[in-house]
Amino acid sequence: MFKTKAMIHSSRERDEVAIIHENGNNDVVAEYKGIRYSAIFNPFVCLYYVDDIYGKLKHNNTCPNCGELIE
Repeated sequence: MFKTKAMIHSSRERDEVAIIHENGNNDVVAEYKGIRYSAIFNPFVCLYYVDDIYGKLKHNNTCPNCGELIE
């Protein structure tokens, strides 16, 4: 787990998030304001994108893409 700046979908601005799980560029779970969301990493601009509109995780302890348990 580490903290970094990420682009937030709803506000279209950068804010600090915690990256909880990362298994490739398209399999990222980020925590923003205490809620876990799906996210992606864009290596061309070195920036994470957090989908806080449609990407809220239904099961906070499971990755939606790979099914791995997240603590």
